[in-house]
Amino acid sequence: MPTPDEIFEQVLAEETAKGSSPAVAQARAKAARVRAERGAKDPTKASGETSPPPASNPTSKGGAAPAAEAQAPAPAAEAKPAAAAKPAAKPATGAPPKRAAAAGVGPAVPERVQRLLAVVKPEAIQKVERQPMDRVNVWPHLMAAEFVSLIVVMLMLTVFSMAVDAPLRELANFNTTPNPSKAPWYFLGLQELLRYFHPQVAGVSIPTVIIIGLMAAPFIDRNPSTRPDDRKLAIVIFSFFMFSFAVLTILGMFFRGPGFNFVYPWDGGYLFFEL
Repeated sequence: MPTPDEIFEQVLAEETAKGSSPAVAQARAKAARVRAERGAKDPTKASGETSPPPASNPTSKGGAAPAAEAQAPAPAAEAKPAAAAKPAAKPATGAPPKRAAAAGVGPAVPERVQRLLAVVKPEAIQKVERQPMDRVNVWPHLMAAEFVSLIVVMLMLTVFSMAVDAPLRELANFNTTPNPSKAPWYFLGLQELLRYFHPQVAGVSIPTVIIIGLMAAPFIDRNPSTRPDDRKLAIVIFSFFMFSFAVLTILGMFFRGPGFNFVYPWDGGYLFFEL
């Protein structure tokens, strides 16, 4: 009769030849070795495929013993070989050991072999990919850009204030109208429009259309994208508005002289600048 180690090698070779995975082949081979150590009739087959081993009570026949004989205690001489036949170690597969029936209590309960069905890595269940988000942190991205812009604007204002003196005029005289009479710089664009259109159009119609258009823009353009390629219409409208306002303000500031007539700012050898 082959030894348990030979049974192990035999079953391992058979399972490998069938194409079973290494883990399944090892588990089945170890289970066969355990069955061989316990004296199974055919250790190469699982317990469900073989007939249960004979009962330890020699008086029982056909697997059913009378109730009186089943309750009788076994002789001490017969209990010693059963204790000696107990395996010295537990099976390596982690299956629960075979529950041996008491002497004279019917057949033993067949052993259960736990088989490995599949191995699932925990990363496949627990790992969640982070969804990309179209946003950046305020610090350092936004704060750094605003700080650099603050430094640049402060430097430009410092250089401009050192190069151009602030205009200081005589005391106001309500009997004399200044020439040219200009509005504040933020209204110079509208004052410049008065040179080209009727006061009703330049002072009422155009500003009303601009204000209503700015109020209706968020309801007309509902595109939530922040990419310039997706907002071409909005960028074109805003750029046209800002460019027109800047051009009209610069014309009224530097190119309008006495009588609000068109002049060049470098006439007379000095830069004409009056707000």
